[in-house]
Amino acid sequence: MRRLFLAALLLIIGADSAMSFRIVNPWPDPASVRNVREERVTFQSSDPFAPSDIGSAPARSVSGLLFLPAGARPKHGIPAVVMLHGSAGMIHDRAKYGPQLAAMGIAVLLVETYDSRRDLATSFIDRVLHITETMFVADAYAALHYLANRPEIDGRRVALTGFSYGGMATEYAIYAQMAEALSPDGLRFVGHVAFYAPCIARFADSRTTGAPLLMLYGADDELMRPERCEEVANDLRAGGSYVDIVAYPGAVHQWDGGMPRGVIGRQLAGCRFLVSRGGTVRDQNTGLPMSGPFLRKIILGLCTGSRPYPIGRDDAVRAESNRDFGRFLARVLAE
Repeated sequence: MRRLFLAALLLIIGADSAMSFRIVNPWPDPASVRNVREERVTFQSSDPFAPSDIGSAPARSVSGLLFLPAGARPKHGIPAVVMLHGSAGMIHDRAKYGPQLAAMGIAVLLVETYDSRRDLATSFIDRVLHITETMFVADAYAALHYLANRPEIDGRRVALTGFSYGGMATEYAIYAQMAEALSPDGLRFVGHVAFYAPCIARFADSRTTGAPLLMLYGADDELMRPERCEEVANDLRAGGSYVDIVAYPGAVHQWDGGMPRGVIGRQLAGCRFLVSRGGTVRDQNTGLPMSGPFLRKIILGLCTGSRPYPIGRDDAVRAESNRDFGRFLARVLAE
C-alpha cells in the first residue's frame, strides 16, 4: 500500500484553484523568502506527565514562532500547520519549514515545548525525563485552539506535524482518547504527519479522531523498527484513520536537519510502551508504570541500548519528503 494514498492526492502545482494556498515544487529557498511575517506568540497549555494527568495538571504558558503569509488578512481563513520539535529542541534547520510554507500561503506555528519549560529541565537528558510526549500533545491542542481564535486562520483547516520525539506526540494526538481529554469542544486536526517518529507506544483504545496520518521515515534509520510502525499503523487503521507509510531508501534519522552523516545518542528501538484506557503509560518489558521522572529514568535506562544510531542530512531525501509532505497538506487543507 506504499504511496497509494499519496498517489491519489490532487496536489500538482495549481491543481485546485479554490485553494487559498499553492504548494510549488521545488519549495522556495527559505533564505530568499521575503513575503512572510514572523511573530512570537504565547498561549495557555498544561503540564500533564502522562495522559492520566490531563485535567489535573498545572497550567503552563507556552511560546512559539508564528509564520504568516504577508498578505494574510482577518476573516480570510488561511490554513495552518502546528509543528512539534524533537528531543534536540527547536533546531535552526527545522525552523526553515515555517517561512517556506508561509511563502506558499500556509501559516505555521512552531511550538517551543522545551524552551517554555526551562523551569523543569534544561539539559538534554533532564528534558527527556521531565518533559514528556504528553506535554507535547497538550501543547499541540493548545496551539490548535490558539490558531482557531486568530482571525486570519481557519481553525477547521489545521494540520499537525512532528519530528522524531515530536512525531511520536503527533501520533499520540490522533487517538480519540487524547483528543477528547485535551479538546473536549470537538476541535480537531485535519491531518497528522510524523517525521521519523519511533513507534514505541501503542494504545489499548485504538479509536482515532478519523484524521489521516502520514508516517515518513528512513529505511536505514535504526531508531525505527518497521514492524512496530506497521503495528501502530494497523491499530490506527482499525481505529478509524487512513495511514500511509513512506520509507526512503538509504535515509537515516533527521535527513532534513543540518548535521553531516554520523552517529549519535542511544537506541530507543527496544522500548515498548502501552497506554491504558485510563491513561497510564506502562513499560511492556518490565510492567512498570511511567508515573514520574524517577520511574521514567529507570524504564528508559533499561530499554535504551548503548549503541548509537546514524543521523545525517540528505538533501535529495528532503526534496522527496517535501513533495510527499506537500501533497498530503494539499489534500487535508483544501477548502
